[in-house]
Amino acid sequence: MSTVNQQFADQYIHHSTEPLGLRQAQAVDAANAQNVEPEATMPAENTMTDAARYAPEPAADLGEKPMDAAPMGAAPANLSPEAEGAFHDIIYPSDSYTSNGTYWADLPLHERLSFVNSQSNAEARRELGVMWSMFKSDPLSLVKAYFSRYVINGLGMFVEGYTLFSVGNLKPLFQNTDHSVAPEKGDHSSAFYRCWKTNEICNKDWMRAIDYLEIVGIICGQILVGVEGDWVGRKFGMVQDALIMTLGSVMLTCMWGITMNGWVICYAWSLFIYGLGVGGEYPMTSTRSMEVQSSRYATSADDRLHRGRNVLLAFLMQGWGQFFNQVILILLVLIFNNTLKTPIKPAATQYSFRISFGFIAAVTLYLAYYRYYQLSYHSDEALRDAKDRLNTSGYDAKSLKLAMTHYWHRLIATTVGWFCNDFFFYGNKIFSGVFIKLITGANSTFSTGWLYNLINVGVQLPGYYMAALLVDHKFYGRKWMQTISFAATFALFCGAAFSYDTLISSQGNLKAFQFIFFFSSFWNQFGYNSTTFLVAAEVFPASIRATCHGIGAAWGKLGALAPTIIYNYVDSNKTKFYIVTWFGLAGLIVTLLFLPDTTGLDLREQERYWEYVMAGNGQDYHGVAVHPRHLSLFERFVLKRHLPYNPQLDAQQKTEEFRQVYQSSVGLVGANEHDLTVEQRDFLSSEFASKFVKGGDAAKPSNQVFSSKLESLEKQL
Repeated sequence: MSTVNQQFADQYIHHSTEPLGLRQAQAVDAANAQNVEPEATMPAENTMTDAARYAPEPAADLGEKPMDAAPMGAAPANLSPEAEGAFHDIIYPSDSYTSNGTYWADLPLHERLSFVNSQSNAEARRELGVMWSMFKSDPLSLVKAYFSRYVINGLGMFVEGYTLFSVGNLKPLFQNTDHSVAPEKGDHSSAFYRCWKTNEICNKDWMRAIDYLEIVGIICGQILVGVEGDWVGRKFGMVQDALIMTLGSVMLTCMWGITMNGWVICYAWSLFIYGLGVGGEYPMTSTRSMEVQSSRYATSADDRLHRGRNVLLAFLMQGWGQFFNQVILILLVLIFNNTLKTPIKPAATQYSFRISFGFIAAVTLYLAYYRYYQLSYHSDEALRDAKDRLNTSGYDAKSLKLAMTHYWHRLIATTVGWFCNDFFFYGNKIFSGVFIKLITGANSTFSTGWLYNLINVGVQLPGYYMAALLVDHKFYGRKWMQTISFAATFALFCGAAFSYDTLISSQGNLKAFQFIFFFSSFWNQFGYNSTTFLVAAEVFPASIRATCHGIGAAWGKLGALAPTIIYNYVDSNKTKFYIVTWFGLAGLIVTLLFLPDTTGLDLREQERYWEYVMAGNGQDYHGVAVHPRHLSLFERFVLKRHLPYNPQLDAQQKTEEFRQVYQSSVGLVGANEHDLTVEQRDFLSSEFASKFVKGGDAAKPSNQVFSSKLESLEKQL
């Protein structure tokens, strides 16, 4: 970093009262008054050193008139007052900047509190006003809007939650399936009972493989589809996931075997196939939900204010999938067995589990249809633009390799954080029956466990919605939500582990144990289970976002696999609590040290920063992506990534970028899209160009196909 840039950074870090750039502005004003060249106070390397990278091919022969250079942060010349206002909204969006162009995180604490609360309240009033208008027009329009935006986007997570957690729900059903010889008494001759309860006719290793293969399939899907999503596109990955899950759910519906052990083997491999599709849902759902607007010349307040909410309201469909799975299984057993009392008739069990899987197969088939024929994919446009700016085609292996060195600490935050989350989450979910039996007593039936599991899922759902409500609040956001939830569950499980004997000694103490179990489930969703899904994609550039999300999610499933294996060899429930507790502390430490806070950060700024890094000029980026507020403690205090941050220099750079693309785009009427740079394409398709470029000098790019680039150029001339 140059000497002057270092002075700017030091001035910012030490909170000097003198505004950044004041002396340089005074020197320019004095020189203008004397009509002489001002003394150079800023070295040449700071005047947009990467301008050539943003400058499209010269188009002087197309007749455009060059614009005068604009002052730092000011709108380019020759713009109308309305256009200047629109330009100001692009450079200084009102949800992130004050009226004088100060970024919200640069304000003193009391002014920052006032700005954030004022902006949040204003946005809440605006949304409530829109909702009220919709309700008055059509009372069901709110439901339709919610379903079209969030339920459909999260339908993949719904079928994932439904099927994935049916494994834990079906196991006690199979164990309690038998031929009845008296009320609530079986003869222990059923193949289900002899396989699942006593393991007489089924191999124990294959019984355990049911859980293992499911998770292994998910891990493979997360990595493979994550790479595909960045290589081929989001649409390809999402349609492929739906088709694989459809195949897997059909296999689960129709699975059979000559022997009961053969049936178990078929069950395990069906879950593996289904897991491949489930795994791909994680990176695809997350990236598509957050990649809405790719243009740099359009305001994207919804992205900055509600990006986290948009992702989490799709993700929470996982919780509804768990809820509906439990409800449907209870209803099916009541229909075909007339009661939840054991033993359950073998025929009732066959009908119940096959119809439950058949239902989700139909839903997944509809999902595949909707994704292929009905869903729009702005995320593919964002991916294409990101690759174009980096001059990359195909898979961006260069960015992935660089990310492993430049962002290795963020990978630690997402992978280890997700590992700790899933050790908690799936350890509780897959083996929740063990913990519920402690609460209900040794004589409880499987139906009691199902009902308690339904209560547990019901406790989690408010946690999902609370996370979606607060994840975008600038004073809570992703990082603090994840930190506080890890701390809360660590404290709760410490109480359960170190007071285990006391808690189970009497019925009164069991109520406290029950509170710990359910309240930890609430914090699990109102925290790290939601945030890990979001930040694993959000903290990385678009060209490798799905890959990095898949890697983080795969580490999470390793965390789910760990208790699946460990709990098979641990008999003491007290020991299980001792094991799981410390993963809460590990997640807390990793989050505090390595996770950046991207709440309120414009992802387009993150892409700008990554382009500088890819060109080897990371120190010349001065925007909010390196603001201390949006960096981890490790990035700030060890790597010093915040030092280049300078709002004045950033405004100068963005103004120069805008000026160059404006100048090069004038006159490109009817230009073929393939003959435009990504910057020109963004600009010409923006609302700014359609409204404020005078005389129709610039128009939206044409989709007309020419036989050669020469023919395209002749058309322009």
